[in-house]
Amino acid sequence: METISYDDFAKLDLRIAKILEVEEIPNADKLFKLTIDVGELGKRTICAGIKQHYKKDDLIGKEIVIVANLEPRILKGVESQGMLLAAVSEDHKKILLLKPEKAIAPGTKIQ
Repeated sequence: METISYDDFAKLDLRIAKILEVEEIPNADKLFKLTIDVGELGKRTICAGIKQHYKKDDLIGKEIVIVANLEPRILKGVESQGMLLAAVSEDHKKILLLKPEKAIAPGTKIQ
């Protein structure tokens, strides 16, 4: 395992976000388009490769952990403005979203 410096870790802006909408992306077997609320940072769109593990209706209203300052990237024609964090089994058969233990306001910074 490669280590990073504290300064590198400190560059990450990890935040709580609430999933507001979940949409299909044409021709994407694994990706959902999520509209999320990141509090003071506003609403954002992210793409997440969780389609095979979650139903759309089960995601709406969930609080998740995101990397808020990730450089935007185009995935299947959709600009993804962050990345959600999830635990993934070695065989990729299980994906579990990271979420706060209790309800907390969207946009809350993780330290």
